[in-house]
Amino acid sequence: MSYNIQVGISTRNARQYVIHSWKHLLPHPQRLLNLDNVAKVLGVCDLVGLQEVDAGSIRSNNINLVEYLALKAGFPYWYHQVNRNFGRLAQHSNGLLSRYHPTHVEDLSLPTLIPGRNAILSVYGSGENPLALVIVHLSLSPRARMRQLAYISERISDYRHVILMGDLNCKPDSKEMCMLFNRTRLHEPLEETLTFPSWRPVHNIDHILVTPDFKVLNVTALNHAYSDHLPIMMELGLPEGLKMSRLAA
Repeated sequence: MSYNIQVGISTRNARQYVIHSWKHLLPHPQRLLNLDNVAKVLGVCDLVGLQEVDAGSIRSNNINLVEYLALKAGFPYWYHQVNRNFGRLAQHSNGLLSRYHPTHVEDLSLPTLIPGRNAILSVYGSGENPLALVIVHLSLSPRARMRQLAYISERISDYRHVILMGDLNCKPDSKEMCMLFNRTRLHEPLEETLTFPSWRPVHNIDHILVTPDFKVLNVTALNHAYSDHLPIMMELGLPEGLKMSRLAA
């Protein structure tokens, strides 16, 4: 699953971007209640990529939201990546939740004019063809996204089995996505999965891309209005010979 959780803010219409804007800066009691609902959604999955989480600051009551969701949803492994560190005010982050033990986790610093766009690369399995999982939240600028996806395509070139998930801020037919598809073996299932905005989804900007060795059994955007994005969930059959070590929850 890939889910942009908007720092635990539930948004039901465009007007709430204005009247709830203070929640991006200050704590509020509904945040953890909303995240408890998010945890119930995440709990059915084995691997989750999170965007727009906080690693512990004033607005999150100094709680690492990735760790909080991992504990609530029963994930034995979690990892957070701080993208923009504003000290006590905000810790903008990406996150990984996993029921499998990664053999390697690495922060990828993405090219951008304004620092703070990164990706998580986690590797699963041993042998010649492990699984590379990339979690990312790309820039709003098409030019920046082109550079970022070009960099990612280089970093994953040595892996046969790849999953790339996240808020890519662009559609499958954009120039930057077409470039990624041309340079890698990644593709997106044919279903058009609309995820944004959550109250009336008309844009497919959240994606789970896979290499052809995976058997895609199901893809869906879940109708849960706990953010301004809907979560996108994919059920996969693993490639033959790929073995991943599951941790007990």
